[in-house]
Amino acid sequence: ALQPLVEAAADEFGSRNIGNTVNVQGGGSGTGLSQVQAGAVQIGTSDVFAETKKGIDAKKLKDYKVAVVGIVPIVNKGVGVKDVSMKQLRQIFTGKLTNWKQLGGKNIPITVINRSKGSGTRDSFEDIVLHNQKAIKSQEQDSNGAVKKIVDSTPGTISYISFPYANGNNIQKLSIDGVKPTNKNITTNKWQLWAYQHMYTKGEPDKKTKAFIKYMLGKKVQHDLVPKIGYLSIDEMKVTRDSNNRVIKVGK
Repeated sequence: ALQPLVEAAADEFGSRNIGNTVNVQGGGSGTGLSQVQAGAVQIGTSDVFAETKKGIDAKKLKDYKVAVVGIVPIVNKGVGVKDVSMKQLRQIFTGKLTNWKQLGGKNIPITVINRSKGSGTRDSFEDIVLHNQKAIKSQEQDSNGAVKKIVDSTPGTISYISFPYANGNNIQKLSIDGVKPTNKNITTNKWQLWAYQHMYTKGEPDKKTKAFIKYMLGKKVQHDLVPKIGYLSIDEMKVTRDSNNRVIKVGK
C-alpha cells in the first residue's frame, strides 16, 4: 500500500542527494517486517504494527509512522450497489450474503476477491470489519493492482483496496453506513477503514537511512507528495490508533 509513495519519494530524494540511492521492492507487510528483522533491508514497510505479526520481535524494531492510508471496499459497477452497512460488509466477507439482490442490487452472485495472507491491508480490513470471524474461502491476490484489475473487469466482484489505487472505469467505491470514503472522514475516524503506513528499522538506523526517513517525515513529502498520491499526512490526524485498534482523540 505504501509502495507508490515510497517510490516517488525515493526518486526525489535520490535527485537531491547524489550518491544516495533508495531501492524499493514490493511485497506484503509480512515480507517487509521479516526482511528488516533479518537485516536483509534497512527499512521494512508495513500497514500493521510489528507487535501484531507472528514471528516478529517488535522490541528490536524502531517504528516511524510516515502516513495514513484509507482502505475502501470496491465493487464492479454492474452490481447496482453504492452503500452497505458494516454488518452487511461483514456478512459478505464471511459468506452469509451471496447475491447482490440481497443488498438491493442486481440478481448477480457475489464473488469475493480477498488479499493474500501476509497482506497488511487484509489484516487491517479483517481486524476492523470481521471482528474475529473467519473470512470466506475465496480467490486471493497479492497486490492492490491485481485486485483493481479483476474488479474492474469482472461482473459481481467485491474486494477492498488502498485509496490511491481506487479508480477504474467499472469500479464503484462503496460507502459504509452512509459515510463516504474520504481522507477528511479518516481524520476523525468517521471512516474507520484506515491504517498507518509504518517504516521499521532494526534498532537505530544508520546515517543514510535516517536521512531518508527524515525526508519522508519532512514538509516536502508530508504536504506535497502524500496528498498528491492520495494518502493522508500524519499531521492531519485528529485521532490516533494503537495496535489493539483503540482509537484516541488528539487535542489540536
